[in-house]
Amino acid sequence: MTLSVAVSGASGYAGGEILRLLADHPDVEVRTVTAHANAGQPLLAHQPHLRSLAGLDLQPTTPEVLAGHDIVFLALPHGQSAQYTDALADTRLVIDAGADHRLVSSVDWAAFYGGDHPEPWAYGVPELPIAGGKQRENLRAAKRIAAPGCNASTVSLSLAPGIAAGVIDGRDIVSVLAVGPSGAGKSAKTNLLASEILGSANPYAVGGTHRHIPEIRQALIAAGASADGIRISFTPVLVPMARGILATSSAPLVEGMTDAEIRGAWEKAYADEPFVELLPEGVFPRTADVLGANVASMGLAIDRAANRVTVVAAVDNLVKGTAGAALQSMNIALGLAETTALPLNGVAP
Repeated sequence: MTLSVAVSGASGYAGGEILRLLADHPDVEVRTVTAHANAGQPLLAHQPHLRSLAGLDLQPTTPEVLAGHDIVFLALPHGQSAQYTDALADTRLVIDAGADHRLVSSVDWAAFYGGDHPEPWAYGVPELPIAGGKQRENLRAAKRIAAPGCNASTVSLSLAPGIAAGVIDGRDIVSVLAVGPSGAGKSAKTNLLASEILGSANPYAVGGTHRHIPEIRQALIAAGASADGIRISFTPVLVPMARGILATSSAPLVEGMTDAEIRGAWEKAYADEPFVELLPEGVFPRTADVLGANVASMGLAIDRAANRVTVVAAVDNLVKGTAGAALQSMNIALGLAETTALPLNGVAP
């Protein structure tokens, strides 16, 4: 049976990427696409690359338009998704690509977002090691899923195996990320103009202010760290590439661990994962290698002089960081083959 799908925020980057992947999914049919300011216009006026969906026009984003589908994706700015929850109570599966339903802690929500704390949903990072297994188990038959923040899932996947295996100390994590501007959305902003970012690298949300920090802490605590056992210095840097995240994360080693035990934690965690790869020793990823792919690629180095492990991870922020994670989680929740319609191969050059 073909399942009907509505995608809100379809004129944006995340919504467009969700549509690109859904277009090749054999078990679903995209019937409705919505927008706010762009409602009434053809989808192709904003997503000209989505030729197979040429017959769709952008409808207004209202509860009435979104209701009546089997699956609804909410690809809306942060703070706008929660208003549709009650109206979609009868929808079989709702997936939020925004931040509204990611955080369990109301204290963290108040500190980093403010306003009413929406209900937390199942977190859409299937491969994430958690105490007793993988986050995948919490997604089976889920009816409400929160897709991850792209930076947050990249850092969490980088470090959770070490936390879960007890080989790294989470109280002194340092993560620096090179991030493409598409992660900030499609709205016109002066700091994202080509003349502002070309030929430059610009740090932002410095000093513990980035909203993905509590999401990372939440994931690493789920992996087995104590609530007071995670301290992270997180610094994203905007760089002139449309897509991509290259996250360099390091943490102290627990005393007495051998190199084999340390690397073995990551090998064991991701050995059977189709969309997370640990590269051979001494090899590190490039963002170009994961462009267009639903893959997190990572390399690991053990620095005995500094007594730290360093993990370098690359993802396409719009695929594995957002839309791919959402579809992968959808497949699991619906009992479909997890890899359906998800690209393993990247695009080169």
